[in-house]
Amino acid sequence: MSEQESQPDAPSEEQDYTYVPGGRRRKGRGFKGCFAVLIALAVLVGGFWFGLTRGVDWVSDQFQGPDDYPGPGTGSVEFTVNEGDTVAQMGRNLKADGITKSVQAFIDAAAGEPDSSGIQVGAYELQKEMKAADALEVLIDPDNLVGFPTVTIPEGLRLTEIVSTLAENTDFPEAAWNRALQQPDKLGLPDYAEGNAEGYLFPATYEIKPGMKPVAILKTMVARWSEAAEAADLEGRAAELGHTPGELMIIASLIEAEGRGEDMPKISRVIYNRLDGPGDKGGTNGTLGIDAAIAYGLGLSPGSTELTPDQLAEDTPYNTRLNAGLPPTPIEAPGDDAIAAAANPEDGDWYYYVTVDLSTGETKFYEDYDGFLEGRDEYKAYCETSDRC
Repeated sequence: MSEQESQPDAPSEEQDYTYVPGGRRRKGRGFKGCFAVLIALAVLVGGFWFGLTRGVDWVSDQFQGPDDYPGPGTGSVEFTVNEGDTVAQMGRNLKADGITKSVQAFIDAAAGEPDSSGIQVGAYELQKEMKAADALEVLIDPDNLVGFPTVTIPEGLRLTEIVSTLAENTDFPEAAWNRALQQPDKLGLPDYAEGNAEGYLFPATYEIKPGMKPVAILKTMVARWSEAAEAADLEGRAAELGHTPGELMIIASLIEAEGRGEDMPKISRVIYNRLDGPGDKGGTNGTLGIDAAIAYGLGLSPGSTELTPDQLAEDTPYNTRLNAGLPPTPIEAPGDDAIAAAANPEDGDWYYYVTVDLSTGETKFYEDYDGFLEGRDEYKAYCETSDRC
């Protein structure tokens, strides 16, 4: 073998060799291998970091709580709590109305508030984008209700009718109302009512707020009567007219039963003339002759004006044909106009009046009995063509 053949080939300028310790030189790929390792390491580190940040976000979500508005809110929204709504349903409705940001925020707020189980049915005024706890604070307070159930007591109802109306429109039976009426000292009745609420439960519309019981409701009605009495200066006018405030309330109830509108002050004057005028003037001898009072004393239904001769002859304390003076108590609940008329009778010499048209309420007034007979004949002629009699 020649010397040239026994020598290794001389390296070419185009070949790349690396040195491997303990071994021979070989054709190398070192740079490319290192680059691949770096890429793999980067991917590994990047994946780890992505997973780490995702984990941190997940942990943060668990401890940060549900989405909630910072509050305090803007604008005005009427929100309704319906019968049977659960806390979760309220939360869904609140979110749907744009009041709270999430259902869970409201549920969590309610979980920490014992009073949340007593949220009352009704309408509340809230705002858009409220903090859930702030919305809950409004809902748990029944004083924040903007709409309450109501009951209307019309003018002219007797006490028994008022009790029936209250029982029909509330959750309390008639027995509960009657028990409350047996506690007159708690109702705020004036001393001259002598414990009898007849005439002193003022006719009006009343809100029945959550938690109100019969005594509280009746007390509110008496308080409203007190406002009307004060507006009419009942006590002051009674002294000027020579009567007691209790007598003026009886007169007011008779006026309510007998008249309407602009006729009330005239009817009031007729009553005072019969009570206080000369006994022989007008031939009344101090009797009032008001059949509504007679019907009350007989326990007949209101509106019973056509009484039989036997009924008219029955002697009760309320028979104002047989007995001179006022009946012992009011006979129904007078309103503002009747109380004002009792306190301010119109000037006049009338002793009689007749409602000659029941459909319009037209009433005519007379100074003597002959005039009354004319009015009575006109009334009878009306009844021949009307089914109102």
